[in-house]
Amino acid sequence: MSAPPVSATPLLELRGIDKSFGPVQVLRDVAFTVQPGEVTALVGDNGAGKSTLVKCISGIYPTDSGEFWFEGRAVNVNSPRDAAALGIEVVYQDLALCDNLDIVQNMFLGREKRTGLVLDEATMEQLAAETLAGLSVRTVKSLRQHVSSLSGGQRQTVAIAKAVLWNSKLVILDEPTAALGVAQTAQVLELVRRLADNGLAVVLISHNMNDVFAVSDRIAALYLGQMVAQVKTTDITHAQVVELITAGRTGGLDLTAADTDPDPDPDSTAGTDAADIPGTVGTPGVETADTDTADSDADPTGATR
Repeated sequence: MSAPPVSATPLLELRGIDKSFGPVQVLRDVAFTVQPGEVTALVGDNGAGKSTLVKCISGIYPTDSGEFWFEGRAVNVNSPRDAAALGIEVVYQDLALCDNLDIVQNMFLGREKRTGLVLDEATMEQLAAETLAGLSVRTVKSLRQHVSSLSGGQRQTVAIAKAVLWNSKLVILDEPTAALGVAQTAQVLELVRRLADNGLAVVLISHNMNDVFAVSDRIAALYLGQMVAQVKTTDITHAQVVELITAGRTGGLDLTAADTDPDPDPDSTAGTDAADIPGTVGTPGVETADTDTADSDADPTGATR
């Protein structure tokens, strides 16, 4: 798959991002760019810093230093509301859907359309239908069926459509195919590709190299909290990506100094995600959806607010 023409101005550009939790440095001098109309796969081992980076982008975690640029201008993202205002939406692994509500109700949950004090059901249903149709989604029989009746692939589709509904410019997908079978995975990957073809920027977090190579235009690799490479998918092999993930380098790939750190400090604590720090929610050493749905009152350093 060849990458589409790159815009002169990235949609999102991060420069020199640092993030620590107490004495533990999780991200170190991270540079990351995302282009409109492209799928950028964000890869890395458990604890590499992927979840923390996404939470910084989405305004959940404040950064310690660094710059955010969006559509060519410097911006401050201090909260999820700030990120949403820019057009950044995140679909986490747990999807955050309510089984007892129908598709329309889930897509507008917390952002319901009203006419006076009355819910505008007709408008919401029309907008939901238009969004799904715009994504060429044909697997959903009725917009009024409860989410509990949907398959895993259909749930993922609804969650993605919910993110796209709000005039999104950047959609971040956290392991969207992790719990799906072969057929449902193919459906979701087609939808991911369609998002980019419609002009959106997509960041795909995945451990599945087949999925990464099937749908991405570029691959960004995190290793111990550092961005060690960001390359076109057509310029790298499966084996080289695995080398970047596990060792932070690859001898068979001609990378410039800006693309990779030739000598990551083995004693550095960078790259330990919030889930790896004692006193945080999550299993040590494992990035899971639980770390993304942690109680907002839980301080990442373990202190009680």
